[in-house]
Amino acid sequence: MNDVNTRLEAIYNQVVQRNQGELEFHQAVKEVIETLGPVLQKHPEYAEQKIIERICEPERQIIFRVPWTDDKGEVQINRGFRVQFNSALGPYKGGIRFHPSVTLGTIKFLGFEQIFKNALTGMPIGGGKGGSDFDPKGKSDAEVMRFTQSFMTELWRHVGEYTDVPAGDIGVGAREIGYMFGQFKRLTNRYESGVLTGKSPAWGGALVRKEATGYGAVFFLEEMLKIRNTTLEGKTAVVSGSGNVAIYAIEKLQQYGAKVVACSDSNGVIHDPNGINLTLIKQLKEVERKRISEYINHRSGATYLANGNIWDIPCEVALPCATQNELDGNSARTLVNNGLIAVSEGANMPSTPAAIRIFQEANIAYGLGKAANAGGVATSALEMQQNASRDSWSFEFSEQRLKTIMQNIHQDCFNTAEEYGHKGNYVLGANIVGLRRVAEAMIAFGVI
Repeated sequence: MNDVNTRLEAIYNQVVQRNQGELEFHQAVKEVIETLGPVLQKHPEYAEQKIIERICEPERQIIFRVPWTDDKGEVQINRGFRVQFNSALGPYKGGIRFHPSVTLGTIKFLGFEQIFKNALTGMPIGGGKGGSDFDPKGKSDAEVMRFTQSFMTELWRHVGEYTDVPAGDIGVGAREIGYMFGQFKRLTNRYESGVLTGKSPAWGGALVRKEATGYGAVFFLEEMLKIRNTTLEGKTAVVSGSGNVAIYAIEKLQQYGAKVVACSDSNGVIHDPNGINLTLIKQLKEVERKRISEYINHRSGATYLANGNIWDIPCEVALPCATQNELDGNSARTLVNNGLIAVSEGANMPSTPAAIRIFQEANIAYGLGKAANAGGVATSALEMQQNASRDSWSFEFSEQRLKTIMQNIHQDCFNTAEEYGHKGNYVLGANIVGLRRVAEAMIAFGVI
């Protein structure tokens, strides 16, 4: 085992050396590599074929300039990215993120996570990710359209339903996907519905897609609690964020009988001890596109904490649904001390390594993002199925497919962790399940 660990450490050091300054990517790789010792011992052929080294190196990285004109007539310049990481299981699949914090390292960490997440779904999709440092906040619809059309003017040549299928992510919803698809259609003269997912159901999108990531994180959470002979009924919950993932995580939590008392945005936190009014949140965020602070103007008994820490609010279940590394070791310790029993990650890599260690040492049911938030990409793959067959499924049928996929992901992670002697360790279980599926395909294809 010492030889295996030495080899894994050497791989990680090589990744850091070859990708200097990309700290989030380093973090994502380290979290995976630290769990792979047992599987390399059982499958020495993975080491012989250098599977891990190959997985850590993207198949293709695309960086491009995105010029556009704002409403004042001034030319603006942003940077666009698409990292096509691994296509062993199918066409590259992963979202596009518009946020000023986006760098190549951000996209690479997200794309690397996507390889394992997509493999966990059991669907024929590879891993990729894209985005731009463009900030849609405060921009008019016309500005968002012009930027997005410029972005797709370069991206269209790298994507396709059998090559790379982008979707939405932070800053990219049905509006942005619509503008992208319109530009793709204009440039290619093809109505290739399957080239993008997260589309409006009015023109090829799947029902349950916008709900899928949030719903899926709750389905996974409920399965973790079942193993511990309890349910969400009557549990107090907090959900960070107030975007697409957070809103529909809150919705499903409430349907399961949990009481959600807090959510947030990048400016602060709302705490409503009587339970979050989801209808109001949807109106503010989905319709009016306002800040979460507006909530207290319509809801007595609620408080707003400017720049507050949502993890200071006592709860039994926590769902980080905002962004990477939002939950650190100090916050994890506070949550545990306040009676936390379970965490299900709706965002990608929202818990720092220190937080994860605290959760595991405290025997908290910890569902990591690549497993717990896989519902979004799973439903994207279901959308691709419907586009390919020119079909449209009902909301109820689609939701049941999503629920079954999340139950299967949970079972696979749980069983694999137990198989390798780490019962209840969903991190190890998820990483090994994902690696095995990708590795077998890569070995079958030869050294490519």
